[in-house]
Amino acid sequence: MPVKTYRVAILGCRSRGTAAARAYHQHPRTEVVALCDLVPERLEKLGGELGVAARYNDMDQMLEEIRPDIAAIPTGTEFHYPLAMRVLERGINIDVEKPMCTDLEEADALLARAGERGARIAVHHQGRTGAALRAILGAIGVGRIGQVRHLQGSCKGYYAGYGLMNIGTHLLTSMTAVAGPCRSVAATALVDGRRVGPQDVLVAPGGMGVVTGERTTAVLEFAGNVSGALLQHRFPRVDSTGSMIEIYGTEGRLFWRSGAAWWLPMPHFAPGNPQCQWQPLELALPDGFDPAGPANEADYGYVDEYVRALDESREHACSGAAARHVLEIMMGIFEAGAYGRRVELPQKDRRHPLLRWRAEAGLEPPAPGARDYGQWLAAEDRRLGRG
Repeated sequence: MPVKTYRVAILGCRSRGTAAARAYHQHPRTEVVALCDLVPERLEKLGGELGVAARYNDMDQMLEEIRPDIAAIPTGTEFHYPLAMRVLERGINIDVEKPMCTDLEEADALLARAGERGARIAVHHQGRTGAALRAILGAIGVGRIGQVRHLQGSCKGYYAGYGLMNIGTHLLTSMTAVAGPCRSVAATALVDGRRVGPQDVLVAPGGMGVVTGERTTAVLEFAGNVSGALLQHRFPRVDSTGSMIEIYGTEGRLFWRSGAAWWLPMPHFAPGNPQCQWQPLELALPDGFDPAGPANEADYGYVDEYVRALDESREHACSGAAARHVLEIMMGIFEAGAYGRRVELPQKDRRHPLLRWRAEAGLEPPAPGARDYGQWLAAEDRRLGRG
């Protein structure tokens, strides 16, 4: 019986679109059949690299003529919801860049539409299917750290609210892969050394939605007596290597960052103790992955998981439902930081908690600022009287 090759269309050819396209191009069970972008130079560059002749500047025309099995949506976050709804209306499976959308009402609507149209949603949390986290999950599965008891995630040093929507979504996806669903959230959110107020609710750069907090520390409660912490603290300079998760067990510890993983064969770390040494874990590369190819291994693993999920008529490990739960955690962190109270998950009130908080204070929704992160950050420093 011949195996199916899944046909893929890419809606947006910038950096993340290029990375996704290379992974779909390299995988033997997927074929990039069409590209769409409003900038002709991007179409020409990526189309030439991958040998894709079908190039469009009209998404609806492309979907109508090509009718792909999967449409990848690696666009700006504010475009995820409207574009995904248009694709799902045609019953086409989607691969949407993270975060899936900017609030829970949008996430609920996307999952409902996918269910109505018989389509599947996968959200591009490629670290969840990457070789390093696969190695971590394998080590936990064979008992190398005993029982998981606590997780701590830390990000790159972005302004906290923006960083939560940008990189925090990756960390939370990986943390829930280890610990399961989050049951409740508490958080402290600070701006300029004080607790946030409704006036500190801002429209994030990059289309990431409404956020607050310059330094945010969240405490997460999972089932099975497992706790977690997520640190979103602004640094003077963003550190691209700063995203990491440490997993504490009863008999050892594990450490994850993108592309690498380590094991500590004891529950406590003491510098200078010769018996207390971190040991690298062997990465669990996906079957058939060629490191000499154009694709990043985590993106390739994400595509491989999508192929397997469609073959087996099941949800992707990075499913829409999993991504919505991550969004519930993030909205819970914002709500807990704003109101100073623990938030039980999932939320009954699906409205954006920060917009609700401003409205209760008699304030209108915040006006958009600069889209560029550096320009936005400079404006925020001026607002806070820093220059």
